[in-house]
Formats: sequence, structure tokens, C-alpha cells
Amino acid sequence: MIALDDFIQGFSNTFPSQVGIEPWEVVQSISKILNQKILELGSEYKIKDDIAIYRSAVIEPGAVIKSPVIISEQCFVGANAYLRGGVYLAFGVSIGPSCEVKSSIVFPYSSMGHFNFIGDSIIGNHVNFEAGSLTANHYNERKDKSIWVTFNSGSRDTGVEKFGALVGDGSKIGANSVLSPGTLLKPKTIVERLRLVEQNKRGN
Repeated sequence: MIALDDFIQGFSNTFPSQVGIEPWEVVQSISKILNQKILELGSEYKIKDDIAIYRSAVIEPGAVIKSPVIISEQCFVGANAYLRGGVYLAFGVSIGPSCEVKSSIVFPYSSMGHFNFIGDSIIGNHVNFEAGSLTANHYNERKDKSIWVTFNSGSRDTGVEKFGALVGDGSKIGANSVLSPGTLLKPKTIVERLRLVEQNKRGN
């Protein structure tokens, strides 16, 4: 079992119903989780059609937001950004112009600056993705598309075909780098620019 609080401080406080659940199972259920969480929000959120936006959040023109979504206090969503498939943005998250976030949770003060893709992933506190860096969430090139993860020196089959990354608090992802499906990054990991992170090649 991967303890999400070992990667992301405050995970269990924010999502107590998901304690003891594997990260890929969390993102598979994200729409259901958010629909329930929206029911618990207060009047400081403007809520319509399962889209909840804190009244002080900034959403620039051209952003496309598809339910269910929660955008918290002091968040910024840039022009032409695309949020879909169940997205949770915690306090102070910044999603830059032309970024796409799909079926993902992003914890406080994390930032995707420009042209990033975050798919089927859980991103910790104070994580920064430089321009063009992304999480790949599917092995398009493989016949066997099952996603494996490497954890505690062993490999495990997640049983899913879509899972991006679990990125620990304080990690920095360099420009134009790629986190391959099933990437697990410990807190304060530094990924150099232009790097491909491929932790497990099972399924070739």
C-alpha cells in the first residue's frame, strides 16, 4: 500500500474518505469524490452544474471548465486552459495559459506555468511544472497497456490503463520533461529539463 500522506502532507485531511486507497484508484474515482465534496462546500463558492469556483478565484477568458471541478481560494486559471474529467485545485494553485488538467488533484501552491498536461495524477504541495513538462497517463505505443509502478524496490500492476503520476511535495519538474505513466516521485524530487522519467518498463 502506498501511503499518500508520505508523499503529500495533508492528503488525508483533505480527502479522509480516500485514506488507504491507492493513488490510481483515487483518480479513477475522482468524479464521484468531487461530486460528494461539492455538496459540502459553503456559500463562498459559486456552484453551478457541478462546477464550484471560489468567489475570489481568477478565471481568464477562454478557459474551458467541465464538471465536476472544484477551484479553491486564490487559484488562477489562465486563458485557454482546459479542465476536465474531475479536477480539484486546492488553495493558491496556478494553472497557466493553454494547460490541460484531466482527472487530477492538485494541492496548495502548486503551479503549471505554460503548455502543461496533467492527466490522471495527484500533485502535491508547492510543486512546480516548468513550461512544456507533462505527465503521460497512457502507454499508447504498447500492446500491453497495463501500468505498473515501482515502489519499495518492487513492481506492481495497478490494474488500470490510465494513471499519470504521484508527485510529492516540493518537487520541481523541468521544462519539456515527461513523467511516464505510473511515475512516483518522492517529496522534493528535482527532474531536470528535457528528461524522460521511465521508472518501470514492464509491459513492453
